[in-house]
Amino acid sequence: MTAAGRTPAGTGMKAVVVHGARDVRVDERPRPEPGPGEVLLALEWGGICGSDIGYWKHGASGTATLAHPMVLGHEVAGRVAAVGTGVTGIAEGTPATVHPASPVGDTTLPGRLAGRTNLLPRVRYFGSAAFDPHTDGGFCEYRTVPAGQLRPLPEGVDTERGALAEPLAVAMHAVRRAPAVRGRSVLVNGAGPIGSLLVAALRHSGAAHVTAADLAPAALDIARAMGADETRDLSQGQELPGDIEVVFEASGAPGALGPVLRATARGGHLIQVGNLPGTPAPAVLGDLVTREITWSGSYRFVEEIDDALRAMRDGLDVTPVISHRFGLDEAARALAVAADPTAGCGKVMLRLGSSGGT
Repeated sequence: MTAAGRTPAGTGMKAVVVHGARDVRVDERPRPEPGPGEVLLALEWGGICGSDIGYWKHGASGTATLAHPMVLGHEVAGRVAAVGTGVTGIAEGTPATVHPASPVGDTTLPGRLAGRTNLLPRVRYFGSAAFDPHTDGGFCEYRTVPAGQLRPLPEGVDTERGALAEPLAVAMHAVRRAPAVRGRSVLVNGAGPIGSLLVAALRHSGAAHVTAADLAPAALDIARAMGADETRDLSQGQELPGDIEVVFEASGAPGALGPVLRATARGGHLIQVGNLPGTPAPAVLGDLVTREITWSGSYRFVEEIDDALRAMRDGLDVTPVISHRFGLDEAARALAVAADPTAGCGKVMLRLGSSGGT
């Protein structure tokens, strides 16, 4: 059994299960029941992420390799269907999303890392094969969740947008890793879903002018809809602007690092948001030294999911990032579309339950 809560025999449910590279199926699984301190979520919406695509395409995501079938998905939202013993203050029917990270073992951090729980050495994450047994994700009709990981949705935020709180939190954490952006001109290289959500997070944080760059015109259209003041179509030979004090690299392409470093002002800051390969790859890095650029990584998030929900409550509109919607039974097709670099995708969403509204 994978680590997704207790699953006694009972009524069945559908789940999107990856069995290996290019092998994803909609399987029937037992519907779980909440144990002490848990709630049962009836999932309504899920967003496909790069790690979901990695498990589907390669049977691995980064250094985590699939050893047995696993339910995909960590960007999810739904409604509380049942409450386990010992859980108070959470009513059935409450719309909610999930903080997908759960620390494992010793959670003590050195003083220099106080509060940065995303850097704990052992963390279980929804839809991750980093541990064996793997941690099942939320691309299913029902899932049990420890009550502490539940995040009720604010009034006016539906479950489709609630499922995007997780990737918006990734973007907000990246903004927090940078110097204050209020009143500054900033650059986002890579306008995929995270890059476009970065654009929205930067505008929400008071950036004066946001330029987004990408090779895909459709991605740039989404970035403009998310608030970019200016775009650069690199496929048409347009170049990155220069002398930018704060730059976010969201493509994860080693070949982009040379131009991105050159676009960063002397003494400026480059925040690396896109995941770089875990294997050697050529990159032009000379400007990192000669321009005294501060290059910082940004990994997942801490509690910025709460900031994301408040921002959506206050009017930050994430819906322009959604480009496709599929039913749960169409999961294989949805993954293929999300993985197609020629499709011009924003966020590909899965409708996991019949009551999810748009």
